Amino acid sequence: MSDRSQELFARAARVIPGGVNSPVRAFRNVGRTPLFIDRAQGASVWDADGRRYTDYICSWGPLILGHACEPVVEAVVRAAEKGTSYGLPTEAEAEMAELVCALVPGVEMVRMVSSGTEAVLSVLRLARGFTGRELVVKFEGCYHGHADSMLVKAGSGLATAGQPDSAGVSKAVAAATLTCAYNNAEEVNKIFELHGGEIAAVIVEPVGANMGVVPPEKGFLQTLREITRRYGALLIFDEVITGFRLGIHCASGFYGVTPDLATFGKIIGGGLPVGAYGGRCEIMERVAPLGPVYQAGTLSGNPIAMAAGLATLKILKAEPEIYKRLEKLGTEFRKGAAEIFDKAGIPASVQGLASLGTVFFAKGGVKNYDEARKCDSGRFTRYFNGLLERGVLVAPSQFEAMFFSAAHTQSDVEYLLSSIREMAAQKDF
Repeated sequence: MSDRSQELFARAARVIPGGVNSPVRAFRNVGRTPLFIDRAQGASVWDADGRRYTDYICSWGPLILGHACEPVVEAVVRAAEKGTSYGLPTEAEAEMAELVCALVPGVEMVRMVSSGTEAVLSVLRLARGFTGRELVVKFEGCYHGHADSMLVKAGSGLATAGQPDSAGVSKAVAAATLTCAYNNAEEVNKIFELHGGEIAAVIVEPVGANMGVVPPEKGFLQTLREITRRYGALLIFDEVITGFRLGIHCASGFYGVTPDLATFGKIIGGGLPVGAYGGRCEIMERVAPLGPVYQAGTLSGNPIAMAAGLATLKILKAEPEIYKRLEKLGTEFRKGAAEIFDKAGIPASVQGLASLGTVFFAKGGVKNYDEARKCDSGRFTRYFNGLLERGVLVAPSQFEAMFFSAAHTQSDVEYLLSSIREMAAQKDF
């Protein structure tokens, strides 16, 4: 562990809760104090002591082009030189909205906000305002930010309300959220049979990426679309992670399922704080100032964030081969790692798609949060620490995704696999 990182963590812990500004950064799940990063370039980060690591966190997903991508940095500098914020509209906001609407099926209008959490709480308010209903259905293991109504765990049965999953969340707020297992369409159908006329929306990560990467089973998203349509509820895709990562047309284009509303973040900000929600005109026109659903934000559509996001999306749109190369790197990692674990007799399932991946230390695959929780987290901790000692940085939790970027090379993946092979041979995990 970096000596300087330890010093900085001790310093931060005196003035920041837990020493970090977001819990997963604390590295508690892997028994360490966190790395403090000094700089980054391409596929690499350097800690406060100057040690280099090949980075598969990529700021938890936004950096699909890699760290400090030159065209993105140049766009940020140009925008900053003209002013950091105006509190008034800019052309970049309109251009971003036009681009998102042109690329994402079903999105006809977009409202920019400043984070994925803000996008989710806003889109849920809109869904309730549009339908006149109170209840929302979410899935265990899908993370939708820290809005109160989304920090909910399942009740004791399908007919019961959700329970708060965090101190400070009122029971009344939690009661408006119903929870069921991801990839279990039968549970969703039963919930609608019980509460169909009261349900405003179903919100789902089209690819579960906050319990580790758990793709939807065949027909799952299509069934959600059919059920919500039948009962007059809205289907919301939370594309904060999957948006523009699975492909230029996001998860809705990738799977051929068009939701009523969607949330975005991460990639559309090119590494700067951003969020957005959008959907059909008839729904989005309920948002103030056109309609009665209120939502506002001083820094929404910030010109520097818009510049970074536009630069990123324009590159992805102009260079479709980026997605093909990311798919190739992701596939080689998943296939190669699975073969290593199988040969070594280590119970593991390597899951993911496109440029997303997770190593679950359990046999047979993971299709929902309950199965993810049964994985061997102790073995994952040894896996994480072994890679870190070899200069490879993956997410410090069994329940997070690893991300490939356009800056990663074939050599990076080969080194990652050779490190795993070495660890397996030495029985490091």
